[in-house]
Amino acid sequence: MGGSVPDVAIQHGFPHVDTVRAAITALYKRLSYDGVRSFAASMPPADVAFSDHEDPYLGVQRIAGEMVRHLRLPDARMIVSFRDMRHAGSVELAAGPEYFIELNSRFKTHRKDIGAALSHEVMHVYLHRLGLEFPGTRDNEILTDTAAAYLGAGWLLLDAYRESSVTTQKLGYLTPEEFGYVLAKRAEAFGEDPSPWFTSAQAYDAYARGREHARRDGRRPPLAAAGRLGRHRYARDRRTRTASAEAGYAFEGSDPLRVSFPCPTCHQRIRVPVRGRLRARCALCRTELECDT
Repeated sequence: MGGSVPDVAIQHGFPHVDTVRAAITALYKRLSYDGVRSFAASMPPADVAFSDHEDPYLGVQRIAGEMVRHLRLPDARMIVSFRDMRHAGSVELAAGPEYFIELNSRFKTHRKDIGAALSHEVMHVYLHRLGLEFPGTRDNEILTDTAAAYLGAGWLLLDAYRESSVTTQKLGYLTPEEFGYVLAKRAEAFGEDPSPWFTSAQAYDAYARGREHARRDGRRPPLAAAGRLGRHRYARDRRTRTASAEAGYAFEGSDPLRVSFPCPTCHQRIRVPVRGRLRARCALCRTELECDT
C-alpha cells in the first residue's frame, strides 16, 4: 500500500479513469447520498500544516488524529512510525481499534507532504471498516486514492505532485490528471474549489486538465448540453438503434425505446424513454439532468 517516491517516472493522462468512475459509484452506493454529502467540507490546510520546528513524531500523530476526525473514526487509533522503504507508506489492516502506519523515513525531513501520505493510509483503514474494496491490488489502490480525493482529504495527494529536471514526486496510484478529475467531480458536486489550497503550480495545472476532462462528462449525449457533433452522432445512432462502446449511451428495448447512459456525477447508469426533451433524476446521487433523447 502507498504510492510513488521521488525520482521515478510519472505516468500522465487518464489510463485508470474507468476504475475511478466505478470507485465514485461504489462510494455513493456504500455511503448513500446523505453519507457522501456529510463530507461536503474538505480538510482545511491549517489542520495539516507542519511547522519546521514541530517534533516529527508528535506532529505525525497530530495530523493522523485530524484525519481520523475528518473521517469520523473516533474509536480508531493510528500509531505512526517512520522507516526506510520503497513506497510512501503502508498500513496494517487489522480488527482495530489500533492501526499501525509506517511512513517513508524521508518524510521526517520532507514534512510538508506528511498529510498527503497519511490521507492515503488512513483512507485504507476507513474503507476496511466500511467493508468496501475492489478485487486486485491495483484497483483497490485506485479506489483508495479516489475515495481520499472525493471525501475531502485527497487534495493533499495532488498537491504533493512535483516534476522537474531536478526531482520528481507523485504520491498515490492515480495520475496527477486523474487526481484533478476526481477533485473536479467533487467541486461540481459540493461547490468547493480546491485550487486556492495548492502550493504546487504543477498540481494546479493537473487539476485544470482533470477539470476539463470532468466537464466533458456533462456534455455527452443524450444530455442537452452535448455539443453539435455529439448530437449528430446520437441522432444517427438513434435511427439505427446502435452505438459504439465509447459513446457511453446504449439503446434498449423497442416499445418504448429507451436509452441508458452514465450519470455525469456518480456514473450510475440512468435509463430514460426516447421521447425528446425531458428531465431525469439520478436515483443514486439525486442529480437532476436535462436530456434531449
